[in-house]
Amino acid sequence: MIDRLPHEKGFHVSWDQIHRDSRALAWRLDGKGPGANGSWRAVVGITRGGLVPAMIVSRELDIRVVDTISVKSYNHQAQADAVVTKSPQIDLMGDGEGILVVDDLVDSGKTLELVRRLYPKAHFATVYAKPAGRAQVDTYITEVSQDTWIFFPWDMALQYVQPMRGTD
Repeated sequence: MIDRLPHEKGFHVSWDQIHRDSRALAWRLDGKGPGANGSWRAVVGITRGGLVPAMIVSRELDIRVVDTISVKSYNHQAQADAVVTKSPQIDLMGDGEGILVVDDLVDSGKTLELVRRLYPKAHFATVYAKPAGRAQVDTYITEVSQDTWIFFPWDMALQYVQPMRGTD
């Protein structure tokens, strides 16, 4: 077995893939809200990674009320304590009843744990989930191993990559 750095076991997500997976998340959430006909009152995207999936989910489910919560839990690719740097509208949120909170990924679960404490009745949905944080999310699409680093399209640029084995 070859030892690899965390980023070397990468799961590369293209714009097309995040769009398809976010739409799949919307389909899974359709009709599952507590409102009339299973509707949701609003979508709250966790910035920054949750903004793209939140927009796609809100579009697919025709939810016009969209807000954000900004949580900082990474510092130069290392996890740190999660801190809210911007809250959603107080009058919108209440205890979270009828609110769909969306993020791109649940990793350790610390971000969602913090937001869940603030809005305990909200529904938490992510596109991707890792085992350590899976208990903090109510709905997700794809599970990846804890040691996989997900490369999202907004974090990448096209460039040559050496083959895993060999040089040509």
